Amino acid sequence: MARVKGGTTTHARHKKVIKAAKGYYGRRKNAFRTATQAVDKANQYATRDRKTRKRTFRALWIQRINAGVRAHDESLTYSRFINGLSLAGIEVDRKVLADLAVHEPEGFAAIVDQAKAALDKQAA
Repeated sequence: MARVKGGTTTHARHKKVIKAAKGYYGRRKNAFRTATQAVDKANQYATRDRKTRKRTFRALWIQRINAGVRAHDESLTYSRFINGLSLAGIEVDRKVLADLAVHEPEGFAAIVDQAKAALDKQAA
């Protein structure tokens, strides 16, 4: 049986890693061994930070909603506003609420009024 050489496969694998390391500094971009380490670490960071990005954006949306609610009614807090939304039966996610608070203040004010009315109705 003839001997099979693996040069083609190895070259393709190396090329894939070097391509992924494009733009790295020093030997990390062109030496296969260090490029492999750098690319593996970058993939670990990317995987971890996909989760972190979701947390970060949710925190940002909450801050924007809180600022919008307090700008409209100083006595109302974020948590009471969310409670009022659930009492009023309004099912809008935080991403959309934050976008409304920033870009459509009038529409957001109407939602805040409905939530406040639902809270007042429950308190009475």
